[in-house]
Amino acid sequence: MQTPAQLGYHFPAEWAPHQATWLSWPHKEASWPGKIETVFGVYSAFIKALAEGEDVCINVNDEAMRTFARQHLEKVGADMRRIRFFLHPTNDAWCRDHGPAFVVNPKADKPKAVVKWLYNAWGEKYPPHDLDNQVPFRIAEVRGVPVFEPGIVMEGGSVEFNGKGTLLTTKACLLNPNRNPHLNQQQIEGKLRDYYGVTNILWLGDGIVGDDTDGHIDDLTRFVNEDTVVTVVEYDKNDENYAPLQENLELLHQLRLENGKQMNVVELPMPALVEYEGQRLPASYANFYIGNAVVVVPTFRDPNDQKALDTLTGLFPGRKVIGLDSSDLIWGLGSFHCLSQQEPA
Repeated sequence: MQTPAQLGYHFPAEWAPHQATWLSWPHKEASWPGKIETVFGVYSAFIKALAEGEDVCINVNDEAMRTFARQHLEKVGADMRRIRFFLHPTNDAWCRDHGPAFVVNPKADKPKAVVKWLYNAWGEKYPPHDLDNQVPFRIAEVRGVPVFEPGIVMEGGSVEFNGKGTLLTTKACLLNPNRNPHLNQQQIEGKLRDYYGVTNILWLGDGIVGDDTDGHIDDLTRFVNEDTVVTVVEYDKNDENYAPLQENLELLHQLRLENGKQMNVVELPMPALVEYEGQRLPASYANFYIGNAVVVVPTFRDPNDQKALDTLTGLFPGRKVIGLDSSDLIWGLGSFHCLSQQEPA
């Protein structure tokens, strides 16, 4: 069977026009132990913001969950005309990682397709994940699009794209033996090229402390246009994030895009240490999500919130940059980008 790359498909940049954003409604108490009821308000505010510019498609387990979700969305005044529910049962809410990877080729008979990577809950950390693994098939069926299956573990939060052929990832995650121990770096790069339709793969090192995904790129470094990245930097030399983030910063200045050019590198501050019950949480302004009309940024009741918002506002002139308080959401060890997966137009 031909690969997506051979058939002319590629994974578009997140800022390319969306048909919709896909989400899986949060319901797993163990992801926010003792606090799950605190996340529904900010999650609904996120959906309300997205619905200003695109449809929002929400996976729910049953009719009771649909009713519950609808009540929360109506409470925040979301535009219900833009919101659709699908009875696609899930184990958890992290749609970036268990959702479909949509690739596009405007010239193909089917201009859109789904890549169905295997999902093992970040190295079998949080079983079960059987329902999550079915989500891409269900969505492909609803949309009537073909499905490609590479047969290896890959999560959407571990890869970042400029839409022109460059993919950014981390060795800490993709080369972790808990994902694809039978593959080396060269073999993994082959799968990335074949199924995402990229030509240039750039590797960073470690992710941020407290990130249970083993170093997802979406907490670290993000493309904001085809030749510019924002990357989080810790300025306190005593913080354990200082050294790994400095190493990533140096690497970014050395790496080259698909056209041989250097990237523009814009620094984003880190919030001060965010802890809950003695656990360091992976609070990062890099976990923003780019919608059609908005960029939704996690904030943490921190003096650096405004600096991060101002930086991103300057980088997204055509979109409204919105900060939403993620202080409770981050107890689930992820934020807005981790929760969402774009479907390109």
